[in-house]
Amino acid sequence: MSDATTEAVRGVDALDADVPGDEIPESVPAESRAVETNGVRLHVVEAGPEDGKLLVLLHGFPEFWYGWHEAIATLANAGYRVVVPDQRGYNLSEKPPAVSDYRIDELARDVVGIVDAYGRDTAAVAGHDWGAAVGWWLALHHADRVSEFVAANVPHPTVFEETLRSSWDQRLKSWYVLAFQLPKLPEAVASAGDWRLAVRGLRDSSNPGTFGDEDVRRYRRAWNREGAFEAMVNWYRAIVRDRPTPEHTRVEVPTLVIWGAKDRFLTKRMAGRSVEHCTDGRLVTLDAATHWVVHEEPHRVAEAIAEHADPLPPGARE
Repeated sequence: MSDATTEAVRGVDALDADVPGDEIPESVPAESRAVETNGVRLHVVEAGPEDGKLLVLLHGFPEFWYGWHEAIATLANAGYRVVVPDQRGYNLSEKPPAVSDYRIDELARDVVGIVDAYGRDTAAVAGHDWGAAVGWWLALHHADRVSEFVAANVPHPTVFEETLRSSWDQRLKSWYVLAFQLPKLPEAVASAGDWRLAVRGLRDSSNPGTFGDEDVRRYRRAWNREGAFEAMVNWYRAIVRDRPTPEHTRVEVPTLVIWGAKDRFLTKRMAGRSVEHCTDGRLVTLDAATHWVVHEEPHRVAEAIAEHADPLPPGARE
């Protein structure tokens, strides 16, 4: 690790004093760190060889780094230096107060700052849900910093915008985005009854058994952190208020789209249309998976990422 990285990547004692002792399950061979990036301090979980190819995994809503926990060991064992942040506003990361703090440009620059903090020129990036939205923006606007990109169950932003304009089916599926624009009410409704509706939303939209009691305990703890759920919802408020348009639509970064075909939030046809916007794009559809494909098929997802973004140098494959 370079001196610059040592200064930027700090130990657990640099994090908030209330970091739970069981933040990282014993089954996950990883450590917590704090990274200063783009004016915010983010909690990250890191694993794998320090000199391995950098791979940044980005979670979605309403998750945190833990959304990738079952994929980390596979990817670390493949040779990656795996870095999984709590994105800004989530769990143990800093929670800026303004809606404008959660604009997609800022979220993407957070990831660029993580790449800088680890002393690298580029990183492979994989994202699920909102993490994929950030990844698409990175691939479009910071292509020189992304070696490969993997998007799980969120389409290219242009495809999503075009589908929303033309499809009542997708508009109905996205009803909650408008509901999240209301002040305070989404936070109050979601947290009522010890997060009863939020938990039901996860379980009703996933395959049976996907989110067990231990998973739910961890999600409740993350949502209960002061200011967390408001910050999480502010991602949706910012995207509607800002209505960002990509500078261009063609993705030159080698891209893999992974899609759980039973996604009840996003229509499947957007997956193939997203690949059409990529110079070097490929689609893997997992027919039995839902929107929560990273939870339901973590090893298949991890293997697909490793195949797409080979962590080994050319001479080490023999």
